[in-house]
Amino acid sequence: MSKPRILWTDDEIDLLRAHIIFLESKGYEVETANNGLDAIDKVKENFYDIIFLDENMPGLTGLETLTQIKSIVPNLPVVMITKSEEENIMDEAVGSKIADYLIKPVNPNQILLSIKKNIDMQRLVTQQTTSAYQMQFGKIGMLLNDRLNHQEWVDIYKKLVHWEIELSQSDDSAMDEILAMQKADANKAFFRYIKDHYIHWFTQEIGERPLLSPDIMKHKVFPLLDGGKKVFVLVIDNLRFDQWRTISKVFDNYYRTESEDLYYSILPTATMYARNAIFAGLMPSEIGRLYPDLWDDDDNEGHKNRFEEQLLRKQMTRHGRKEKLWFDKSSGIRMERRIADSLNSIVESDLSVMVFNFVDMISHARTEMDMIKELAADEKAYRSLTLSWFNNSSLLALLKGLSENDIRVVVTTDHGSIRVHNPIKVIGDRETNTNLRYKLGKNLNYQSKQIYELRDPKKAFLPLRNVSTSYIFAHSDDFLAYPNNYNHYANYYKDTFQHGGISMEEMIIPLITLVPR
Repeated sequence: MSKPRILWTDDEIDLLRAHIIFLESKGYEVETANNGLDAIDKVKENFYDIIFLDENMPGLTGLETLTQIKSIVPNLPVVMITKSEEENIMDEAVGSKIADYLIKPVNPNQILLSIKKNIDMQRLVTQQTTSAYQMQFGKIGMLLNDRLNHQEWVDIYKKLVHWEIELSQSDDSAMDEILAMQKADANKAFFRYIKDHYIHWFTQEIGERPLLSPDIMKHKVFPLLDGGKKVFVLVIDNLRFDQWRTISKVFDNYYRTESEDLYYSILPTATMYARNAIFAGLMPSEIGRLYPDLWDDDDNEGHKNRFEEQLLRKQMTRHGRKEKLWFDKSSGIRMERRIADSLNSIVESDLSVMVFNFVDMISHARTEMDMIKELAADEKAYRSLTLSWFNNSSLLALLKGLSENDIRVVVTTDHGSIRVHNPIKVIGDRETNTNLRYKLGKNLNYQSKQIYELRDPKKAFLPLRNVSTSYIFAHSDDFLAYPNNYNHYANYYKDTFQHGGISMEEMIIPLITLVPR
């Protein structure tokens, strides 16, 4: 590996010989120039990792030299060194995108620190992150062998997401693979936990069991209204916790986080079940029993979510809530014209709810379009694409407006998603639904033992199509495919993001309360 190369430009370069010898002893190759024109010629002819540039030189000043260097190699780190502490010089240097600013006299350790910050940062971050995760790997592994409760599973998932994001910023691909294996082990253990405990949750109080989809409005949103504050609930369909952690940095510019909770989506972890449960405050079979006109047995996902506003109004009435409600759904496409109208409506309402489907659209488009699949090739790229969308979305402009109007924001979702790889053959009748992570129907046949079957869906408050209806759920990165044309569908859906089944990514999802700064 070649030594990092430094160009140090100063009209009194001979006085800096001790500094140069010090850097050479640390393994750096240092070239020098004693004026701006020579420095520019050297940059045209050679590659450097970093430049140290004196501001006060005869002929071309440091700032003039900086401008020309940046026109040749815009991304080359340049550290300005000057005797002057005048603010206008600092402002001009920073505005020219310098990497660092040092005041003479400088000592060798200042120089060394600046180098490490600018050219050794990635290597040092990788070393530190890898070492820290290696220390945590064994601890997490030991926890997975314990009998964990629902909150401990939340803690495990938070740790894994933390390390997934940290390691994605390093260059150690070997550690990425180790983390992926640990996540797979965790999901297998989580699947066993859900099989053993899910049905029992419906006989337990919150605390003994986790917060579930039907609990969200009653236990997290309505109490905020009791404090007399206007509340905006943003439901971003199909938002995973790692995606939230990625976009949360943007929220930090306008809001402080009052609470960052994770709750559990009900099964199936699909929009038509989980999101209706959020707005109704009821499990799916209860919605069908109490409001049969607001529950559609059609398997079309869009049809089953036609009555969300009505279900929320029903829930508010049941709880004696009389606040003014505003409700909207958006795909995020061509929404800009509606921003001003939406903001005005939200400011005039006590409780406002917006369902935003864009992340779910990315997930579906990734399955159907090769270009999107390349843009979101893995979890890291999927997070990056989500952040890029959010930074450039009309939604961000709306959120800025809400912060200026002192409106609290609750960000949540109905379910997450997982990237699937392993097809499992399932045989069903013509009425069996098409979702790849869960199936409902009668006489469902499958070979894998790694499937959770609910033969009595009533225990999980799921609706029946007929007396012999059962539900099955895939776990980890499995997906359910029919034997007919099996190879085609197995290859088509492999490596796509899906939801509906049992995994930490699908079930343990964000519920964030934000307060304007």
